[in-house]
Amino acid sequence: MLDILLVTFPFFALVLCGYVAARRRMLPLDAIPGLNTFVLYFALPCMLWRFGASTPIAQLLDAVAASVYLLCALAMVIFVVWSSRNSRIGWNDASFGALVAAFPNTGFMGVPLLVALLGAQAAGPAILTIMIDLLITSSLCIALSRLDGADEHGARRAAKNALRGVAINPMPWAIVLGGAASALQWVPIKPVAQTVGLLADSASPVALFTIGAVLARSQYVAALGEHEPMPWRDFVPVALFKLLLHPGLVWVAGSAAIALGLPLDRFALTVMVLVAALPSASNVALLAERFGADTGRIARIILLTTAAAFLTFSAAVALVR
Repeated sequence: MLDILLVTFPFFALVLCGYVAARRRMLPLDAIPGLNTFVLYFALPCMLWRFGASTPIAQLLDAVAASVYLLCALAMVIFVVWSSRNSRIGWNDASFGALVAAFPNTGFMGVPLLVALLGAQAAGPAILTIMIDLLITSSLCIALSRLDGADEHGARRAAKNALRGVAINPMPWAIVLGGAASALQWVPIKPVAQTVGLLADSASPVALFTIGAVLARSQYVAALGEHEPMPWRDFVPVALFKLLLHPGLVWVAGSAAIALGLPLDRFALTVMVLVAALPSASNVALLAERFGADTGRIARIILLTTAAAFLTFSAAVALVR
C-alpha cells in the first residue's frame, strides 16, 4: 500500500497546490480560464495523441470493453437520477449530479496516473472510456437536464447542442488522430514530434494544478449564490456512489462478461475499474454553471470525491492490481 501512496501522492498534492493557490488568490481567479484553455486545447490533446499513436489500434476499438463500461455508465446515470430527485432537486440538478457520479476525471488526472501505476499499456483502455464519457454520458445527462419544464424537443435540442460541443472539443479528435497514426504506423517529422512531446509532457502537472484551481473557483462562485446551508444528504451520497458504487459496478459487470466467455482482457478490466474509482471530472462544475444547475452542490461533490479519492483510489489499486 505504501508504494501505491508514493505514486499517487504527487498527483493529489498538485491538485491541492492549485486549490490553495486559487483559494488564497496567489493565482487570480481570472487566470484560471487561461490555464484551462492551455490544458484543454494544447497540452492534453498532445498527450492523448501521443498515447493513442503508441497504442495498438485493437485496444482503442475494443467493443466488449466499451460495452461493459458504457452499460455501467448508463446504470449509474439512471440510478443517481432516480435516487436524487426530490422536492429540492429537479431534473437539472439530478442530471448533473448523475454526471459527476458517472464521469471520472480521466483526461486531466486518470491517464497520467494510471500510466504511472500500471505502465503505458494502461492508456488504451483509459482513452476508450474518455470517448464514451465525452460522446454519450455527458450528452445524455445534458439532455436529461432539460426535462425541467421542457418537452422532448427541448431534450433533443440539448442533446444536439451537447454533441456539437463534443465536435469542437479537441480531446476526441486527438484520440481519433492518434488512433489513425497508430493504424497507419505514421510518425511525424522530428521537430513536430519534439513540439508535441513538450506539450504532452506539460499536460499532467498543469492539468492537475488546474483541477485544484477550478475546484476553488467553483466553490467561490457557489458560495456567492448560497443563502442557507446545504443538507449533507444532497451531495454526500452521490460522492459515495462515485467512489464506491461506480468501480464496484464496473468490476461486477466486467467479471460477469469474462465468466460468460466474452473476450474481455483482465488488464483492460483492471484499468476500467480504476478509471471508475477516480474522482469526478472537474469540468462538470463549469457545465453546471453554464446550464443553471446548483453549482454549489456539484462543486461539493467534486471536491469531496477529489479529497477522499487519495485514500479510496489507492485502496482500489491495492485491491485490483
